[in-house]
Amino acid sequence: MYSPKEGRSGAPFCFPRAAVKLISPQKMPTKNNSPLKGVLFDWDGTLLNSHSADTAAYLAMFRAMGIPWGLTELETHYSPNWYRVYRAAKLPKHKWPAADQVWRKNYSKQNPKLIAGARRVLARLGAHHDLGLVTSGDRDRVHRQLKSFDLWHTFSARVCGGDTTQRKPHPAPLKLALRRMGLDPQDTVYVGDAPEDLQMARSAGVRAAIAVLGSFPTEKRLRAAKPDALLECIEELPAALKFFL
Repeated sequence: MYSPKEGRSGAPFCFPRAAVKLISPQKMPTKNNSPLKGVLFDWDGTLLNSHSADTAAYLAMFRAMGIPWGLTELETHYSPNWYRVYRAAKLPKHKWPAADQVWRKNYSKQNPKLIAGARRVLARLGAHHDLGLVTSGDRDRVHRQLKSFDLWHTFSARVCGGDTTQRKPHPAPLKLALRRMGLDPQDTVYVGDAPEDLQMARSAGVRAAIAVLGSFPTEKRLRAAKPDALLECIEELPAALKFFL
């Protein structure tokens, strides 16, 4: 099992690997006649190291809303669709807008950074593929972060929470991004860190649903979802894509 180590900068890095781990090597992808044209990403936990910020905002919201939950309960019920968390916590629906407001207020006090290597990977892949972003994250927050990190123009399509009526794991957000990019699903792959990402990608019909292990509490369910490739860090992605060209 991979355990991230820290370099002198304090940022996690991956050990060099001989090969990318495929979950089902007996089901190796067949060669596709068309080239891989697009790579689409999740944001939180995949490109942005936002676990600590996200957790702090959730715990503050639980306290404010009188929900007797701590880190254990959050990790047990975590989902990129936060309304699933609200339902699990038995928060009445009429209180969801207030919970959203408290969460956003507390998240704004945090300062999450990009995951180590994410910028290099995006630059490398962007030289050969169209890049897209499909996230459940709040549109205003994600747009602000993309501009802050100077990544706005890296993505030719950016679909955030609220851009479609249905949320992950429904395929609607990914399908919207593909339409905006003018790409056929089979000419693209999607990269995320949660089982909902994989379900969305498969429902949308993309060539491969690729998972990256991260700091969010999704690893057990992520492995059980059997992604087409399981990466221990984002820097393994360029090598992984060679299996799906």
